[in-house]
Amino acid sequence: MLIALNKPFGVLCQFTDPDGRATLANHVEVPGVYPAGRLDHDSEGLLLLSDDGPLIAQISNPRFKWPKTYLVQVEGEPDEIALRSLRRGVQLKDGLTLPSEVERLDAGPDWIWPRIPPIRERRHIPTSWLRLTLREGRNRQVRRMTAAVGFPTLRLVRERIGDHALDGLAPGQWRWLDQRPALTPEAPQRKAFVRRR
Repeated sequence: MLIALNKPFGVLCQFTDPDGRATLANHVEVPGVYPAGRLDHDSEGLLLLSDDGPLIAQISNPRFKWPKTYLVQVEGEPDEIALRSLRRGVQLKDGLTLPSEVERLDAGPDWIWPRIPPIRERRHIPTSWLRLTLREGRNRQVRRMTAAVGFPTLRLVRERIGDHALDGLAPGQWRWLDQRPALTPEAPQRKAFVRRR
């Protein structure tokens, strides 16, 4: 099975936490599924979950080069030099990143939800939005890349993994990406729906 979840800000990408912090179990009550890759607790957006080990490995292993697309709100207004650096690859402490696809957006997407809590804002420093697609998955890579070119990330939302996209999922909502004949075709599904099955 394959599930798409819109992981909210502040949720750990695991099902248990000894310290009682919010986890995936607060949103998905389907037994036997595991996240295909990671999404930091301070990042939001698309997370795929499955009970299929080889599929999880394929999605999460960088050698398969599944494209992952992020909406990135950064502090400042990146110029063409910064964008070219991101496209070519950025030198980080763990080596040069692979080339990425980057475009600057005129404004934040109109469909995106307000973040809770909101990002920090500075009165005299504008923010900008980028759409960035990677084919590797280093730890906190997007944040480190934008910081390396002088534009720290304030908000990070993954909108797409391969052919799978958020497509209207609200934070905390999920839906099946494969056929579930025992369920009605209503989408997105919520954990309350699962409890009734």
